[in-house]
Amino acid sequence: MKSVLKICVLGILLFSASFANAQAPKFGHIDLQALIQVMPERATAEKQFTAYQKELEDALAIMQKEFQTKYMEYATKRDSLSETVRKMKEEDLNAMNERIQTYQSSASQQLQTKQGDLLKPVFEKADKAVKEVGAEKGLIYVFDMSSRVILYNSKESLDLLPLAKAKLGIQ
Repeated sequence: MKSVLKICVLGILLFSASFANAQAPKFGHIDLQALIQVMPERATAEKQFTAYQKELEDALAIMQKEFQTKYMEYATKRDSLSETVRKMKEEDLNAMNERIQTYQSSASQQLQTKQGDLLKPVFEKADKAVKEVGAEKGLIYVFDMSSRVILYNSKESLDLLPLAKAKLGIQ
């Protein structure tokens, strides 16, 4: 009987010890946008995007200036032109205006694509750093505070922003 009692007590002690060693779920949070804002890669991507944007805007400005020049020339000579020549010039101006509108639409899409292409590696690097820090700290969840979905932030949630910045070598 004593041995059964000893085994039961030992079992209870081992069982309770395993609960004592078990950690409570650990949560972390980060403002991912704040991390991305301080990454040097973002500044580089932003400069490349701005240069690309200027290139497209310059091309558009040239097209618009050419259209303005042809329109002013047409407007000053319109009354002296024959009906056939006037219609040809109007069709030419309409076609040029359509090309400008098509270019604007295409340029807008190209800018969005370029921005995504330039920022994708930045987001991937930030995401990787957050995952690595979360794994190192044994976290089961990391919440992005920049989305403002979290309604309550307990002191038990670990702020990963300084840790992720350190992981990326950012002061």
